[in-house]
Amino acid sequence: MKSFIKTLLAVLAGLLIFSIVGVFILFGLIGAVSASSSTSPVIPESAVLSMDLSTVSFADRAVEDDFSALLSGETRSSISTYDAVRAINAAAADARIKFLYLRPDGASMGISDAEELRAAIKNFKDSGKAVIAYTEMTDNGGYYIASVADKIYVPKAEGSMVMLNGLSSNLFFLKDILDKLGINIQLIRHGKYKSAGEMYISNNISPANREQNEVMISSIWNNMVAQIAQSREIDAASFNKLIDDLAINNHQDMVTYKLADEAVSREERIEKICNLSYVDNINDVNFVNFADYVAANKAKVNYKGKKVAVIYAEGEITEGSYKPGVITGDYYASLIADVRNDESIEAVVLRVNSPGGSVLASDKIKEELDLLAATKPLVCSYGNYAASGGYWISANCERIFANATTLTGSIGVFSMVPDFSKTLNNIAHVNSVAINSNKHGDMYSGMRALDAAETAYMQKSVEDIYDKFTSIVAEGRSMDKDFVDSIAQGRVWAGTDGKKIGLVDEIGTLDDALRYTCSTYFNEDLEQVQIVEYPKTSSTLDILLETLTGSKKPTVFSGTPFEAIERAMMDIDLSKGGQVYARMPYEFIIK
Repeated sequence: MKSFIKTLLAVLAGLLIFSIVGVFILFGLIGAVSASSSTSPVIPESAVLSMDLSTVSFADRAVEDDFSALLSGETRSSISTYDAVRAINAAAADARIKFLYLRPDGASMGISDAEELRAAIKNFKDSGKAVIAYTEMTDNGGYYIASVADKIYVPKAEGSMVMLNGLSSNLFFLKDILDKLGINIQLIRHGKYKSAGEMYISNNISPANREQNEVMISSIWNNMVAQIAQSREIDAASFNKLIDDLAINNHQDMVTYKLADEAVSREERIEKICNLSYVDNINDVNFVNFADYVAANKAKVNYKGKKVAVIYAEGEITEGSYKPGVITGDYYASLIADVRNDESIEAVVLRVNSPGGSVLASDKIKEELDLLAATKPLVCSYGNYAASGGYWISANCERIFANATTLTGSIGVFSMVPDFSKTLNNIAHVNSVAINSNKHGDMYSGMRALDAAETAYMQKSVEDIYDKFTSIVAEGRSMDKDFVDSIAQGRVWAGTDGKKIGLVDEIGTLDDALRYTCSTYFNEDLEQVQIVEYPKTSSTLDILLETLTGSKKPTVFSGTPFEAIERAMMDIDLSKGGQVYARMPYEFIIK
């Protein structure tokens, strides 16, 4: 017995020592990552800016010192889209940077991020510096970015791929499988285009939903094609015909149809880079990694002039306090109040990149934004999404900028209550008996279908919130409420169409919105203004705690056709029956 106790104590002591050592190693790694990221890269006096999009990922807010990515072996650097834009703009004026070498393959970003990045590269080219692109695995998004280059080179070697075939979005309908499982989703909504939840109650797309999706996808594609055609000096209709006829089968076809300039071998590509760099040997070319240049540019001291805040509202709108990657109502309301009360901040640009979410959280945020707008200029910029709750919070901004490819609108609301009674009775063979204090005590239990009075009760709630939503838009956009209703109904619009109907004021990037703010309210250039960003970016410790506490939800269907559904429904809690949402029905993943 004594021997057993000694052994047990030895094991426990060993585990304790191992845990302590593990903690020291863990925080040592965190410190090493943080220390390495704090070192500003040195830029040579003559350099080529090398932009390999397979090594970076873009989003409105980057993850600083991504420890979880380090552990998982992730090789991409996380960069905020605006940091990337600022770095490219800085490179255009940087005498050390001679030209930009772009590798667009494997790009990881939203379509509006691509639009903002492309606009910055175009500005770089317009400054008089060359942009050359080389693509081997050519897809829609990568080619869209690359098309702005002075020269596009493709490989002579066999085995490379061309996947220029237009945009597509798959919608899935789950009614048949839910019927087999005995699950009945009771959907209460306003708006004939408000298709959130349609996947649960139908086995096919409704005519209204088909109409809005066809118009939206066509609008996004047409904007991309128009820019491609302009840069490549080709006819947009002819380009679309090549796509429809499947005429672009390989990279030589791209050269034939003037989508690329030349097919080159590896040695020929090296020679072209050397010629542009005025050297004889590729080893004498000073390539500067794009992520390093972004870091070096961020390390510069800001001008200490007037201060403009950028508030990033990115992700699902939910209830609660701070959570990385989502817009939580209480936290953002408090953050906006802090910005309003900060006398050193003289104007605010709200950057919205959200498909919407909780109505309650959206309205909390809007209340604080309205108070801010009463004291300081408030301009808005839309990223990939500014729909439903994302539009709710921003409708009262003084001026709204959207990218051509932004998905906006979706002015409509819905609620869902599941009924699992058939699942229990017919499949699980379980009988549920409710004991209520009042007639409708179990209406949100999920153990039975709603009766007519309960459905009418929930429909009234949805109608009241929809009426408030359209009133908010009518007041914020100075529109007639009946007109707002005609363009609302839950319909999602692309940015260019949103501008035509008055949901946005200008097609432009976050950089455009900031320049407008500085020139309009301060009569100053953006470069003379100090930009401060809110909220703080997620740090190594945030990511670590998020991983350890399980607050970061896993994506089971990542990389599959079901990913868009999972992302859209991840924060909709069907256990909270009756909650009303202002949210897009899904998130588009465009490649």
